[in-house]
Parts: sequence; C-alpha cells; structure tokens
Amino acid sequence: MADIFTWCPYIEPTGTGTFRVRSAQFGNGYRQVAGDGINNEVQSWPLTFRGRESYVLEILGFLRARKGFIPFAWTPPLGVTSLFTCASWGVTPHGAGMYTLTATFEQYFGAA
Repeated sequence: MADIFTWCPYIEPTGTGTFRVRSAQFGNGYRQVAGDGINNEVQSWPLTFRGRESYVLEILGFLRARKGFIPFAWTPPLGVTSLFTCASWGVTPHGAGMYTLTATFEQYFGAA
C-alpha cells in the first residue's frame, strides 16, 4: 500500500487532465482515433504549500523520501484517491521563518 499524502495545498489548486489518444489519418480524409491504453487520462497538479519552516520541511521530507519515482496516494479536488509521483519541487523563503513550497504531482499508473 502506498503512503498517503495528507497535507492540504494552498487555496485554489489548478490541475489539468490530458487524454492520450492515437490517431491515424487516411488518404481519403478518413481519420481513426482510439484511446492510448486503458489509463489514457492523466492528471497533473501544480500545488503550493505555505507555512513555517517545520511545516514545509515535513512536506519536503515526504517528497524527498519518494525520490521522484516512488508513488504515493493523494486525493485531488473533485477526484478519487489515486497514485501520484512528484519529480520536481521548489522552495521560496519569505523571511521570519515562512516558506512557500511548490510541487507538481503527476498521476501514476503501475504497482505501488
């Protein structure tokens, strides 16, 4: 069972869904389209977390422990709990012990 990501992102995260499709165009103008695999819808969520150093370090520790390729469970807005990975993140210090962490969660299909 994958570990569960429990922290709440800063307000109004904006995710995108992409459908992977394959298409073939024929000489007479006919085009054939099909979904690319059984999991052809993939979600990507750029998220922001703001807080004190200890809070941001907790989240960063969780992400670093998964090294960008070990999946974890997360429930996106209007979605169901799914597996995600996070291969990139960034930290911005604001002074007075406050930080902003940005991370992009990419939906993962495979064994946890």
